[in-house]
Amino acid sequence: MKRTLILAAAMLMVASFSVRAQNVQLHYDFGKLLYQKEGKSLETRPELTTTVEMFRPDRWGSTFFFVDMNYGRYLLEPERRLGGVLGAYWEISRELKFWKAPVSIHVEYNGGLDMQPSNTIYNDAWLGGVTYSYANKDFSKTFSISAMYKAIPRNPSPHNFQLTGVWNLWFANGAILLSGFIDFWREKRDWQGTEFILLSEPQLWYNFNSIKGLEDFNFSIGTEVEISNNFVGKGFYAVPTLAVKWTFK
Repeated sequence: MKRTLILAAAMLMVASFSVRAQNVQLHYDFGKLLYQKEGKSLETRPELTTTVEMFRPDRWGSTFFFVDMNYGRYLLEPERRLGGVLGAYWEISRELKFWKAPVSIHVEYNGGLDMQPSNTIYNDAWLGGVTYSYANKDFSKTFSISAMYKAIPRNPSPHNFQLTGVWNLWFANGAILLSGFIDFWREKRDWQGTEFILLSEPQLWYNFNSIKGLEDFNFSIGTEVEISNNFVGKGFYAVPTLAVKWTFK
């Protein structure tokens, strides 16, 4: 589920060796229930988010993208309501590699739209840098680290940086998947009085296709915890979800 309010952010992104990343997810978000205190309220945060992810390797590297959509209802005026999709966010990235070393050129775009009165702003961003990737022999453990220049054209300080880590760890013969990402970047936010943002979305899945006789039933149930500092608002938040996923193979 990437990042907040638009499922976003958060990159589950770019595990450069994994080919198990074409999936659709549905998340029920508990942020509205957990954060009701004045100054840290998430009462406008949607409860449902869908994520569509695709990862595709080729001889020149790999392509990854995800699209998050948030669903809810927001009262604009007594006689007018908005319902359905209230926000959308997407990221697309490309790893370019013409050599055998585990280092690739990374280019990326991300941006989105939030129709709610929240503190989450999704300005367009363009990123470029390098990625180091690792996988063990059976690809049950993979991770990547990216160091990038990040241009945010509509920001008062458009020249920034971002560091991203991504991991996929399979356990119990593929029954359990621990995956996720962590982003740390600079983005000036005058309305929050902050410049540095941390966002991580670890996920834990149980995969039903690990059960004998259900090898082609690619359904998973799990959870995600959105851990952030200065992302949905100033300060620290930890928001869990209950989620289901179908993986296309």
